[in-house]
Amino acid sequence: MDVTRRWMLWGLAAGGLAACAGGGGGGRSIPIADPGLRPQPNAGWTQWVSGFLPRAEAAGISPAVLDRAFRNAGFLPGVIERDRNQTEFTRTLEDYLAIAASEQRIELGRAAMARHGGALAAIQARYGVEAEVVAAVWGLESQYGTRRGDIPVVSALSTLAYDGRRGAFFEAQLLAALNILQAGDVAPDAMVGSWAGAMGHTQFIPTSFLQFAVDFTGDGRRDIWSEDPTDALASTAAYLARSGWQTGQLWGAEVRLPPGFDIGLTGREARRASSDWAAMGVRAADGGALPDHGPGAVVLPQGPTGPAFLLWRNFNVILRYNNALNYGIGVGHLSDRLRGGGPIRAAFPPDAQGLTLADRQELQRRLTAAGFDTDGSDGVVGGKTVAAIRAYEATNGLPVTGMATAGLLARLR
Repeated sequence: MDVTRRWMLWGLAAGGLAACAGGGGGGRSIPIADPGLRPQPNAGWTQWVSGFLPRAEAAGISPAVLDRAFRNAGFLPGVIERDRNQTEFTRTLEDYLAIAASEQRIELGRAAMARHGGALAAIQARYGVEAEVVAAVWGLESQYGTRRGDIPVVSALSTLAYDGRRGAFFEAQLLAALNILQAGDVAPDAMVGSWAGAMGHTQFIPTSFLQFAVDFTGDGRRDIWSEDPTDALASTAAYLARSGWQTGQLWGAEVRLPPGFDIGLTGREARRASSDWAAMGVRAADGGALPDHGPGAVVLPQGPTGPAFLLWRNFNVILRYNNALNYGIGVGHLSDRLRGGGPIRAAFPPDAQGLTLADRQELQRRLTAAGFDTDGSDGVVGGKTVAAIRAYEATNGLPVTGMATAGLLARLR
């Protein structure tokens, strides 16, 4: 019996995993705390899979692999929500760096580099990508391997492909994931990752895995999922090296603009030699001469009153990993901090409510002290801070807005 027919009969008889209360493949369960990441009944998804299986077979995936891959797969509505709310694109750079390059992440990164110093040195020697840069990608992607993701990749990618917002892209990722299973790099029950199907310590999407992943340990498998991060770190270095990384050159640097600088000259496409920028009065953030790493572009991620950065070619290489400005600056800045560099020197502008980072941190501390826990005081107004504000407002007979405002801070003082 062909795999499509088997799938249809199994789906009709059992309702698929979407009708079950359990979790992902091979007994690995989806976190119960988030029902959206548990398979749920969806006739449209089931029909989409039935149509996809012949296409996968035609692309060279064996019926046996398809049978194992989809045996415990299901529709995950939670991944659709996450696809609409990606942090790199929705947070300001200030908020993003408060998370991506927090003191805790820097401390954890230095400890991780100390533990894996030998492997990172060997990887740097082979691929020419500095250890701090590889470690920074590791830190942003999975907090140095502590958050690699436990969502079954086949379920996540088939959900996203069926959803259709980027259906062709996610179907290509699903086919690549099936090719990885067919190659024997990982078993179906161990192929887990993020809501978007990114996998392992450095969150490779399947097509990038097929193109760049390496077996650095020499055990016959490109294993980016295990506790040992070596293959994942080496694969990241190989990815960056093959994307054009230039050894010994910086990704970018914070700079100081002169009074009256024409901000019309900024933007990632407006590349000029460092000598040209220097002639306009642009200086390093400490007031010194600009480094020269070839043509670069000056960007103002939060407008003319916030920090300015001069970005060189290696920055664009980082964006090959994730094409978001915040992400690229996050990796670059975290790598500088891991190397011993200091924090951003320039102040960020107040937010839309007129609050600075210090104001938001104070608001979080005062809410927590008043009995409305914000789960930390990083100054980033996320879901837990919004919930705490709402609870405080409701308790005190105020309009429930969930907004961090100057008026709320004044009331809490």
